[in-house]
Parts: sequence; structure tokens; C-alpha cells
Amino acid sequence: MNTITCRDIVKTFGTYTALNHVSIEVPKGTVFGLLGPNGAGKTTLIRIMNQITVPDSGTVLFDELPVVPDDVYRIGYLPEERGLYKKMKVGEQALYLARLKGLSRQQAMTELKKWFVKFGIEGWWNKKVEELSKGMAQKVQFITTVLHRPELLILDEPFSGFDPVNARLIRDEILRMKDEGTTVILSTHNMASVEELCDNIALINKSNLVVTGGVEQIRREHGSSQVEVLYRPSGTSVAMEGSEVLSLVSDEEYKDIRRAVYNVDKGTASGRILSELAASDIDVVSYRELIPSMNDIFIKLVKGEDR
Repeated sequence: MNTITCRDIVKTFGTYTALNHVSIEVPKGTVFGLLGPNGAGKTTLIRIMNQITVPDSGTVLFDELPVVPDDVYRIGYLPEERGLYKKMKVGEQALYLARLKGLSRQQAMTELKKWFVKFGIEGWWNKKVEELSKGMAQKVQFITTVLHRPELLILDEPFSGFDPVNARLIRDEILRMKDEGTTVILSTHNMASVEELCDNIALINKSNLVVTGGVEQIRREHGSSQVEVLYRPSGTSVAMEGSEVLSLVSDEEYKDIRRAVYNVDKGTASGRILSELAASDIDVVSYRELIPSMNDIFIKLVKGEDR
């Protein structure tokens, strides 16, 4: 079952097309990466999911039903462009934002105290927002986004402004909420976070959906089918000139051994590759497929090099 389904979404602003017949499905209880360069249309699609703006055509379903205004209470949204009222006290503002999400004052106070302790900011309750560092303010905004335990959590560049320790804290919370059944849409340019957190992704470029699917599936489909062989030099040629499946790309020193990279025909079983290596008498130390990173795939698809 999908938490959010967008079908054939079109959105224009004057003569500019922001989204051109974009369709995505976000499975329930997963982390879904929404990727694309600046200006691709990601934020427009997020705003449509949140009912901040409406599409020119197309349908958005929440739990397989057309979205209705009250669905916003089931969503937590942390936009990339964030802001707090600088003259308000931190606790006062957090309480105000929690009440807007439908929590009673007592519920909000109980939950906020838990979160402030968890994030190590309990001593800032009576400080003014303008006294907070950027990272501290980000923590407050993250807390107020997730406080009402949304079924769908939409995070736009959530790691921006965080040091590695606090970025890890946010990652752990995202994974914990996913384990508890929350569906997370993560819009980010951080491809390492995509590989670490996301189950599925959609890549939008120039208003069009370029690719969507499982992260590992996409990495394999858009890879260049190469393998790496680490070996000990023994005088045996690694060119594999008689091989029907292996073609040497490079051979170089690697620490105190050597590293050879081969192109391989797509779909070739590892067993056949290993059999050919064994027959060659190469003193193999290790062998692995070279699956491209999401960063490499992102660049390749956005530049139009992989069609």
C-alpha cells in the first residue's frame, strides 16, 4: 500500500512548466528519496502533496484516497526555507507550533519536554530564538515537525546546517520513525544520505520524472558492469585476452598488491567470472562488483549521459 500516490501531475506558472506529467508512488513505511538539481520541480511537487498549491491536472492520493484538507494534520513538513519568530522564547514558540498541529497544551508540554531532553536543548526553553545557533534552531524546527507523530514526514534538506554528530542524531530519528511505521519523503542533494537511508527514489530533472524505483535496483541498472580484482603479482598476465566476458580496463598498484578493473557483459554470473579468473592462475586476493554510487548515477542522468 502507498502512503502517497501522485498520478500524472502537471503544474505550470505562466509559460513555465514546473512539473510535466510526473507520477510517483511512495510505499507505506519506507524512506523515499526525492532527488533532482535545483529548479527541477521537487519543491513544487512537495507543496502539492501538502496542499499548499494545487496541480493544473493530475491526482494526489493519501492512503489510496483523494487528499482532503484534514490530511495536513497527518503530515509533518520541514521546508528547506525555514524560520522561527526570533523575538519569541524557544519553548513558547515550540508550544505554539505544537498547538497548531492539534495537540492540547498538556500533550504538547509532555512531548516537547521529552524531545528537548533527547536533543540536549532543555536548557534553552526560556531563551529567545535569536540567541540560538543555526544548528540549535534546526533542532527546534525538526522537533516541531515530528512532535504530532505524523504518518507522513516530508523533509527538505534536513541535514543542512548540522555538524556530523547532530546529522547522525537526525538520521537515527528518521530510521526510528520509519521502524515505527512512519513514511518519510527525503528531498536532498546529499547522495550519501540517500544510499544510507532511502529504500526508493524518484529523480526529477527539468520538470520531468527521469527515473524511479528501488535504490539498489537503480544502482545496478545504471551501472557500467565492472568488477574489481585485487591480486598479488606473480608474473601471470591479467589481460584475460582469451576471455569472452572480461575486458581489462585498468591495472595499477594498490597498497602492497595490485588492482585490476574489468568490463563485464551485463548479466554475466559471478560464478563464470570467478571460474575464468581461477583458470587464468591469477593470484586473486579479492573480487567484487563495482556498483556505481548514487552520486555517479545522479550526475550521469542529470547530464543526459544515460538514456
